[in-house]
Amino acid sequence: METVNTTKAIGIAFINDKRLIVDLAYNDLVTSGIDVLFRSEDIKDGISQLSALKELPQICIIDLDFYDKNVLAQLQELRTLYPIIKLIGHSDIDAEKAVKSLLEMGFMGYLLIGSDVYDFKKAIEVVTNGGKYFSVGVAKFAQEYFTNN
Repeated sequence: METVNTTKAIGIAFINDKRLIVDLAYNDLVTSGIDVLFRSEDIKDGISQLSALKELPQICIIDLDFYDKNVLAQLQELRTLYPIIKLIGHSDIDAEKAVKSLLEMGFMGYLLIGSDVYDFKKAIEVVTNGGKYFSVGVAKFAQEYFTNN
């Protein structure tokens, strides 16, 4: 008797992926079997690409540009249109206000710039399984948020 082991691929999308670290993470994630459904330049394009998919990704990793004054409104639109997708932020901003605003929108993870491929894989695994994952530099803000809310 032949046994077949199948695991459903984890579908993810990268939005606003302009940084070299995301390119490196992307390449390693693809070779490790994670199904990257698309990459987009910005949130608006990401929303457009999501609307064209027959099956949504489980996770979107969003490289956050907090210098764009419209980023929070765009993220809220994404969250409203696709509440089932789990969101992981990626940014160089480790300010409490930025982290808490994302948590209030329902982000399940936050990786700081400098996170390596292991961090990306771990965040994807934890969030896919219903957990939350935060880089060490912002974990204290997340813990405080979840303790108080």
